[in-house]
Amino acid sequence: MPPPPGGVLWTLVGDVRGLLMLPAALTLQVAHPAVGAGVDEHSVFRVDPWGRGERSLRSLQLWVYGGEAAAEEGRRLRRLHRGIKGTDGRGRSYHALTPEYYAWVHATGFPVYRHALRYLYRPFTEDEERRLYQEWLMVGRVLGIRDRDMPGTVEEFWPYYRRVLAGELEANAVVRDLVATDRRLPPPVFGPPPLRLLLRLCWPLVLPGFLRLRRFLTIGLMPPDARAAIGLPWTGEQERRLRRFGRVVRTVVPLLPERMRYLPQAREARRRARAGGLLPPGGRSAGPPARRAG
Repeated sequence: MPPPPGGVLWTLVGDVRGLLMLPAALTLQVAHPAVGAGVDEHSVFRVDPWGRGERSLRSLQLWVYGGEAAAEEGRRLRRLHRGIKGTDGRGRSYHALTPEYYAWVHATGFPVYRHALRYLYRPFTEDEERRLYQEWLMVGRVLGIRDRDMPGTVEEFWPYYRRVLAGELEANAVVRDLVATDRRLPPPVFGPPPLRLLLRLCWPLVLPGFLRLRRFLTIGLMPPDARAAIGLPWTGEQERRLRRFGRVVRTVVPLLPERMRYLPQAREARRRARAGGLLPPGGRSAGPPARRAG
């Protein structure tokens, strides 16, 4: 079963701030040699980055807000990954559904959420972190990951996480692409035709700043121990800029109406949940209330 309406993930995953966290999680995933090789050899992220991102985001929303469709999405992803295999950068054979590799892709969400919340929401209490982890385990089950392949508690998670950081992660070709500021990137293809036309015309001017922002948020919202393990640089001045950026985000986003704060799939799920009495009429989930971060 997916996470329950009103839970922690119902607040986090559909909130627009979740978009800012996704590049860090993706980069942490592909820093594993087997995952990076699979993406490098089988993904269309270089030729269709926006379409690939949209499909990934839609899938993520289904894991949390999809109800009965969540399990089918998990099965679809496993079918999609059956043929993804090859040899990684260390000369080892890999298959995308090898439990060790598939579970790492899932596992990265928890430390990235935990770290990014400190900037974009507020630090979680120990009890809230446990709730977040237990709900993330529910997402793992939606994806078809067995309980024995996921650390069962927060206390079990951190030794596992540190072992992967110490023994596996690297700045491979996919990581370098995801943090590069000198790559060609086509303009976004979303929105009404006038907006797409405007973006296409302005993209040569917008692209350099967009790539710098993507690198800044990707590295900054990645846990410090993970960025160190991969070898991604981060300075004290960048940290201060990220804290200022986070203060603005924490101030502005909670003031937005729900139609602007939540992504479409999340808004529709929240509407259905309110109609069924699973959320209060005001629409607030039982997740983290807004509070000034320390």
